[in-house]
Amino acid sequence: MTSLFELEKSADVDKLTSLVSNSNSEAVRRRAAEILGDVDGPDQIIEDALVKAAQNDPDEGVRAAAIDALDQRHAVEKLIDALSDEEVATEGAEWARAEALVGSLTAELPELRMASANALGRVGNRAGTKPLVERLGDPDPRVRARAARALGRIGDPRAVSALRKCLRDERVEVRREAADSLGRIGGGEALDALLGLLDDDSETVRRIAATSMGNFGSAKPLDALVSLLTDESEAVRRAAVFSLIEILSNAPGQKSHQLRQTMVEKLSANDHRSVVTSLVDILEQGTQPHQRRNAAWLLGRVTGEENREAAVEALVSVLDDDDGMASQFAATSIANVGGEVAEDALLDVLDDPEAGSDARAKAAFTLGKVGGERARDRLDSLIDRTDDEEVRKRAFSALSKLGGRG
Repeated sequence: MTSLFELEKSADVDKLTSLVSNSNSEAVRRRAAEILGDVDGPDQIIEDALVKAAQNDPDEGVRAAAIDALDQRHAVEKLIDALSDEEVATEGAEWARAEALVGSLTAELPELRMASANALGRVGNRAGTKPLVERLGDPDPRVRARAARALGRIGDPRAVSALRKCLRDERVEVRREAADSLGRIGGGEALDALLGLLDDDSETVRRIAATSMGNFGSAKPLDALVSLLTDESEAVRRAAVFSLIEILSNAPGQKSHQLRQTMVEKLSANDHRSVVTSLVDILEQGTQPHQRRNAAWLLGRVTGEENREAAVEALVSVLDDDDGMASQFAATSIANVGGEVAEDALLDVLDDPEAGSDARAKAAFTLGKVGGERARDRLDSLIDRTDDEEVRKRAFSALSKLGGRG
């Protein structure tokens, strides 16, 4: 039987829509609906299947997943049309579209309230703030969670106090969405609310807080995130590192340099194994270019003596990356780590017959910054035997920094 993972990779819309409609497993129907929210395929077929699931599936979790998948496809209005027998405008002034959706936020059917909350968040107009705040007290936790999420999308600071109260909600999904929205909205009150979660008894709550702080594009959460690097939970520690990377990515250009400097100072004060491990994981498994670039940059600046080998090994693997900026940051970081570990790893790249031209060229150039007599001899020999002009050029440049040819 083909797995859901394989169906997602192959974008097999026919089988995925069939599973959403016919599988006997609630977990399978729910996951198939989630995948359909992001898969490439004929919109009409996918959206019809999701609308049907959102209306008729016997499991409320599957119905919720279908609603979110429609939202992800910018098609949740189709469900609202089907449930309310009224056509919802998808074009026109944002305030007018928002006001048209407000009425269905109080509909008897919770799926209609959920869909309307999602749609209001997608529209993003502040006309939806007050009605969504009122839905934070909805008897259905699925509605409360989507109202909290929508308020984060709108980004109205007037919602912060209400979202702060949601951090005490009995349902984890509501607390998670409220915390994430507070991070999106930002500001002092939102950060104070998240800081209050750092010593929560629940690992899930602490992880949510750590994740949400990544939405701030400033240095304000740095101390809090650094404190979480010693949390007893690996999941919390990893979330803190990912948020540090996100903060680097979100920082405005004019503040980026100072923020990077501050972050390096705080992380270098302690040799956190969890930081190196998480950054290595991002390099090995991450798919977002901004995350991998910043991970490569940061890794070379916070790696202490104990973790040099693991850091250099991960950075070397990025030298041949398709993303030129990531590979360049990796080369710079290897030079920052330096030492015999870096020299050995770079020499291995030069000798690796499977290494690409870009990787070997960057390795040769970086040896000019970290190499010793061994590197000098190897580069001297490489210039005579390589047929790769770029590698030869970089080797010449590196050799000149090491004293020139013998």
